Amino acid sequence: MHNPGNATPDRFPAQERFADGAQYIAGRLTKGTSGRTHAVVDPATGEEVCTYELASTADVDAAVAAAREAFPGWAATTPGERSDALHRFAAVLADRAEDFARAESLQCGKPLKLTREFDVPGTIDNIAFFAGAARHLQGQSAGEYSGDHTSYVRREPIGVVGSIAPWNYPLQMAAWKVLPAIAAGNTIVLKPAELTPLTSLLFAQAATDAGIPDGVINIVTGTGKEAGEHLVGHPDVAMTSFTGSTAVGKRVAEIATATVKRIHLELGGKAPFVVFDDADLDAAVNGAVAGSLINTGQDCTAATRAYVQRPLYEAFVERTAELMAQVRLGDPFAPGTDLGPLISHVQRDRVAAFVDRARGYARVVTGGEAPQGELKNGAYYRPTLVADAAQDSEIVQSELFGPVLVVLPFDSDDEGIRLANDTPYGLAASAWSRDVYRANRATREIKAGCVWVNDHIPIISEMPHGGYKASGFGKDMSSYSFEEYTQIKHVMFDNTAVVRKDWHRTIFGDRL
Repeated sequence: MHNPGNATPDRFPAQERFADGAQYIAGRLTKGTSGRTHAVVDPATGEEVCTYELASTADVDAAVAAAREAFPGWAATTPGERSDALHRFAAVLADRAEDFARAESLQCGKPLKLTREFDVPGTIDNIAFFAGAARHLQGQSAGEYSGDHTSYVRREPIGVVGSIAPWNYPLQMAAWKVLPAIAAGNTIVLKPAELTPLTSLLFAQAATDAGIPDGVINIVTGTGKEAGEHLVGHPDVAMTSFTGSTAVGKRVAEIATATVKRIHLELGGKAPFVVFDDADLDAAVNGAVAGSLINTGQDCTAATRAYVQRPLYEAFVERTAELMAQVRLGDPFAPGTDLGPLISHVQRDRVAAFVDRARGYARVVTGGEAPQGELKNGAYYRPTLVADAAQDSEIVQSELFGPVLVVLPFDSDDEGIRLANDTPYGLAASAWSRDVYRANRATREIKAGCVWVNDHIPIISEMPHGGYKASGFGKDMSSYSFEEYTQIKHVMFDNTAVVRKDWHRTIFGDRL
């Protein structure tokens, strides 16, 4: 890597930390061998932070080989030994928390207060959870289910896991991919997004410094088309885990099917935010603004479609617009900043195009533009509220991944729930009501992997995260995630010393 000179090394000196390259294979940093470079850009300024050499398919092969070599030894460690290693890992990351927070803010444009208070502590907590989970890898208790035979079930690691993570939460996604895999005894090759490799590399280095053996965690930073597809299709990769868009997820599944490997997919979302007419309006407005603008709306669980029962509709639109207008855009490293830029100018322009097209069929109540002045060089976009769009319109049905909330009215409870379910996605949702029966109905009938009641967006390590429908399958976090990175083996003992059994004679007659 090198620093182009106009970046801000005081924020995080990436060019110094990764001078040896942006691939982490068998416990050390190396340079990619594709012959092509890629820039990490600060989205708040448009300035290059550093450039690095992209991974080639040969680099992927080397990383998979390192993981394959490390697998027998790591799989043979006891759950207690893996747990101890993860506890040390959590301690190392906690000691380096400020480095992680600053690197994440720099490459993503997230406000530093968000990375300090949410991304990094959440990652440390996730490590601590899987350190505990590693000691509870359970099969099924022994039992006599067939005559004189005793059966039990073993859970065993799968092998080398190939994972691909997105750019919106690179540190947390690295944790969600790596931790359950290695806690269960697997080894892993992780491909972070080309835009945001810094914290994944720091994560792998911290693991090595905590004593996790070389080759257990490997990072390849390359393009999806070259490094990603090669990783998914690699014959020595036993499982693929992917987080990203539904369209790319379909391609991942297609490639993985050729080698009949395990697949875990966490895909797009278009979360409904259903406000019934007995809801606490102020709480719902605050929840809608926070839930739609988290990480500048670049969150697959972000509130994107607010359905508000008609008696509260106009007041909700008015108050939400007023609160959105008070959100402070600015330098991610400034203490007063509430909202940073989008990940890139390309993503900012994509979001702006959705809103501009919506002006022809809906009402843009607030926002709908990029700020000028001192923020004009960054990928900023003002918090935007769109009202009165039709249910089948593009802005209601398509995933924008930006700071945009669409509000639509509904009349009956049946209609509100029907509209909430009326997209291909099913990752997350929320229901707002003071009536426990009404809220409980919504949690039953809304088809999503998570339904919050009177809140939107919090997640915890102990509970699963994953979707229904086109939002994919499989769970991150929790013991459910841990189990997905294992394979089940039935073991059966004959409790007698007699070779010739009745069931043998049933099949073969007196020949046995």
